[in-house]
Amino acid sequence: MFRTVFRCLRTQPVAGQRSMSQSSLTGKVAIVTASTDGIGLAAAQALGKRGAHVVVSSRRQANVDRAVSLLQSQSIQVIGTTCNVGKGEDREKLVQMTLDKYGGIDILVSNAAVNPFFGNMLDSTEEVWDKILAVNVKCSFLLTKLVVPHMEKRGGGNVIFVSSVGGYQPMPALGPYSVSKTALLGLTRALAPELAQSNIRVNCVAPGIIKTRFSEALWQNEDIMDEFKKQLCIKRIGQPEEIGGVIAFLCSDEASYITGETITATGGMSCRL
Repeated sequence: MFRTVFRCLRTQPVAGQRSMSQSSLTGKVAIVTASTDGIGLAAAQALGKRGAHVVVSSRRQANVDRAVSLLQSQSIQVIGTTCNVGKGEDREKLVQMTLDKYGGIDILVSNAAVNPFFGNMLDSTEEVWDKILAVNVKCSFLLTKLVVPHMEKRGGGNVIFVSSVGGYQPMPALGPYSVSKTALLGLTRALAPELAQSNIRVNCVAPGIIKTRFSEALWQNEDIMDEFKKQLCIKRIGQPEEIGGVIAFLCSDEASYITGETITATGGMSCRL
């Protein structure tokens, strides 16, 4: 019986199998929020190097200009604009600018996040919760809602939410932030079946401790990092490029049968089965 199965597999290609050349993102249009440094910039680089036209954004024009210059020096097709994702007019401006320049949208990487609080969770205020949930969760949904009609016009697309290992294993002193990242796991699962009928895949990435400016309070503290490294199989901090590659994979045809999933990239930290 097994010989017959193996013989069939050797002589008949597996349905849906693709070559590397077919997984190119050439001609795709990608919006990446909070993309002038760290994981967002690495995602823009990874998508752009695979042929996508990339739109980067940040709250500060100087950061946008610097990122656009860097990406252009790497032969990436890129434009950029200021965008505070917490403001509806900025979200609309970001989408409209993309449409005006490239005529459509294929990919959204929702990476923008804030964390205005560090300490015991019961000391956090209502204002802290409002800001964290608004930016980290609600705005990810609202941006998705804005781009979906344009993805549908293109016959499909990809939405990627950037969560955190803290969404599975809450980090000390980062309670509200960790809860917001858990919410993104649920948003991924809730949106995936609704958007699958439009050929739009929705996935999530949950990085571990990555060497970015956003997380420097953790990785610059040797005592904290010594404790984290005890939980890691790969005994080092992660690099933004290692997350950018995961995001690009999820947007490629090689991931065409993946939706509603969260990929953890944590160096082997035991945060889930």
